[in-house]
Amino acid sequence: MGAAEDLQPAWAKFYPSGVPASAEPPRYRLLGEAPADLAARRGAARAFLTVLPNGLSGSLSFSDVDRLSTDFAVYLREELRLRQGARVALQIPNGLAYPVVAFGVFKAGCALVNVNPLYTPHEMAHVFADSAPDVVVVIDMFADKLAAALRRPECVHLSPHVVLTQAASLFPAVKRMLVGAAQKHLRKEIPAPKIPCVAFAEALALGRRRARLGPNLRAYVAGLAPGSIACLQYTGGTTGLAKAAMLSHSNLISNVSQFLAFVGSAIREDDHVLTALPLYHSFAFTVNMLGFYFRGAANVLIPSPRPLGNLRKAFAKTPISFITGVNTLYNGLLHERWFVDAPPARLRLSVAGGMALQDAVARRWERVTQTPLIEGYGLSEASPVLTFNPTLRVKPGTVGVPLPWTELRILGEDGREAAPGAPGELVARGPQIMAGYWRQPEETALALHDGWLRTGDVATMDEDGYVTLVDRRKDMILVSGFNVYPSEIEAALCEHSGVRECAVVGVSDETTGEAVKAFVRREEGGLEAETLRAFCRTRLASYKIPKEIVFCDDLPKSNVGKILRRALRDRPE
Repeated sequence: MGAAEDLQPAWAKFYPSGVPASAEPPRYRLLGEAPADLAARRGAARAFLTVLPNGLSGSLSFSDVDRLSTDFAVYLREELRLRQGARVALQIPNGLAYPVVAFGVFKAGCALVNVNPLYTPHEMAHVFADSAPDVVVVIDMFADKLAAALRRPECVHLSPHVVLTQAASLFPAVKRMLVGAAQKHLRKEIPAPKIPCVAFAEALALGRRRARLGPNLRAYVAGLAPGSIACLQYTGGTTGLAKAAMLSHSNLISNVSQFLAFVGSAIREDDHVLTALPLYHSFAFTVNMLGFYFRGAANVLIPSPRPLGNLRKAFAKTPISFITGVNTLYNGLLHERWFVDAPPARLRLSVAGGMALQDAVARRWERVTQTPLIEGYGLSEASPVLTFNPTLRVKPGTVGVPLPWTELRILGEDGREAAPGAPGELVARGPQIMAGYWRQPEETALALHDGWLRTGDVATMDEDGYVTLVDRRKDMILVSGFNVYPSEIEAALCEHSGVRECAVVGVSDETTGEAVKAFVRREEGGLEAETLRAFCRTRLASYKIPKEIVFCDDLPKSNVGKILRRALRDRPE
């Protein structure tokens, strides 16, 4: 064995063939370089397709994305006179406008601020006061919320330019008019804007006119380095005030390169990936919008995946071959009769991330679709992907092995590296790790140490380098001195055929310090708490058995579909 092979980590032997041993020069220095390259390589091929619940659809080719994003870049720099590095907030659901705005921002040498379109005015105000955007691109359905947010005291010093998109932006004219008329006049979903604004179509037209004068697009990014901020990715909103991970062009391009190198031919140019996760979320932003786009594949964008019937037309109209999602999406589809009766014929592979994938869901998915559902792991601070299961060497129950050029360690309570199989905090280092939190030096110092990111996740790593997530450190329950991890109990509960979904939290207990409380959504009535406890006793130690079980009709979820344990902990008795 040669010296180079000796330096390879244990998990490298599970990498697909052809994965380079060391980091290769990235295809692009800056994200804004991608559209012209893809237009030259893929031209008229379909890059993005939006399918509405009623089946109306619109699409953009790779050439369209390049042309329209240039128009938007010119609008930002020539019409609005933005400076290099100016921040542009994007607050819209999945749709054709999203990639056009995002790549336009990158071409303009500006920084993108991803904002959840379902935020309340209070939440929006925090993000806008923190990021101070020069431009806010928002869907017309939520223009009234934007106006309310900008009137709040923390935002009175802001006066951003406002661009309004539509649900059917960039659809063919007749379809766009039909959708707009139904929203405005039948469903009364479009409030009258109460702030100065310009329509997205007008912004593109203004940019197009100025583009004819031959602006120097290279000047927009002159002096911009790969380490410059490309994106402010807000995270942590479910555990306190959201803070923004500063992700550079290099962070995002490196993570896409790592992911694509690792999966190799598992992602192909003729793939159509279902993008039901919102693009403002780091998982969908990097893996779907950037990763599949860089590979030359097509994204099928779903504006709203709830109710899940909204996906039915997309499956019917497009040859979905790849799905990315969270456990709740897959679990939900398995309870949709239309999906189970006719699973997508072209489906080849599905990927779960964002929250723990439950074994019961993975097994049933493979049984129904006859295709694998495999798990990866990441977080916004890592752009986000850190680990992934090799498609030909999947270890069920794990989140796979570290991506190429990524270092992972499991640290015990004493700060030393844990033995194989022993739990500890997962820390990571690699080219995808953020520079820090925007305007948060104290939080940055807590998260980053000598380039290592403290993830706050408890995990184990086996001798082969496969990582198993145990739980979030902050969610751990201490019962009579024993560590109890909610994910383990949730997985056990979901093995019962009468449990549709569940969540576990810790509550105060006079005898044991904390006790386990489970919230359960039943498949149908009739399941009793003691029946579930008896079931758990066959799988869990006695101190892990839920002391209290609450049956409920629904569980609180984020827009991505993650169950919000904090909301359950805070729920009044």
